[in-house]
Amino acid sequence: MQSYIVMQGRTYHEEKESGILWSLQQDSAGNVQHFWERMKEVNEGDRIFHYVKGDIVAISIAKTGYREEQKPSQIQLPGNENDKGYLVEADYYELDKPLTILNVFDEIRPLLPIKYSPFQENANGNQGYLYPCNDELAIKLIELISDLNIYEIDEEQLEFVLGTVRKTEHDFLTPILAETETEAKTKLRLGRQRFRNDLMPLWNDKCALCDIGLPELLQASYAKPWKDSSNKERIDPNNGLLLCRNHDALYNNGLIAFDGQGKIHIAAGIPEEDYTKYGLHGKMKVNRTKENKPYLKWHKKHIFKE
Repeated sequence: MQSYIVMQGRTYHEEKESGILWSLQQDSAGNVQHFWERMKEVNEGDRIFHYVKGDIVAISIAKTGYREEQKPSQIQLPGNENDKGYLVEADYYELDKPLTILNVFDEIRPLLPIKYSPFQENANGNQGYLYPCNDELAIKLIELISDLNIYEIDEEQLEFVLGTVRKTEHDFLTPILAETETEAKTKLRLGRQRFRNDLMPLWNDKCALCDIGLPELLQASYAKPWKDSSNKERIDPNNGLLLCRNHDALYNNGLIAFDGQGKIHIAAGIPEEDYTKYGLHGKMKVNRTKENKPYLKWHKKHIFKE
């Protein structure tokens, strides 16, 4: 199961009534955009979060993969009826209470990918149509939607029975949310478990920096995080380092990085006189390989706090 966020705006009602998602293949100048081409990745059973004017207003489940089809007559978009596009059939489930992205942006911001994020830094939606929604982001959105739509405190009942709550969900909402959350969490857990198992022997079961070998203290540290990686990169053992918990925290937070030669770079936020406190010194290196060199360089460019 994959998840996506579709930016529909004024076409939402027409597409919902027809039970479809539809996008162009290219613009009038013949340009192809990633947010249209992504329609070709959708498969039956995938989940789509529907974003309209600042809110997530519905969740749908894809009934089919894509097919090429001319613009449906009910879709009111600039252009003509002969415009070619991609169509996916989907079952829509509207939320009783939409999720306003601006209200929860601080919670989802760390989970947004650097490339192809559906949202801007000011919490507004990006222009385009279909955007990826990684598993961590999907889980967070489900949690936030569930908080709004599943249970609501009944203040009158609370006057008599402390802790009484009233269910307000439609029959469809609870199983849809629960199934989506479970599948995303399972995919995340199994992917990270495989990543760790394959990563450990590459570093001789020891921290790449300090040789700590206790399994309980070792972390499989992604160079290119899950939210920014393709499905293949998420389980590629070359996409990371085996680090103790101390060095893992420094690496994940961009306080240390490694260049193409494996040489350590330490962020200016750590004073040189404090290096020993964190088990660091300026001549440290990791025995990088040809395969993990591109990942280390990506981390240094995008995560490291220079």
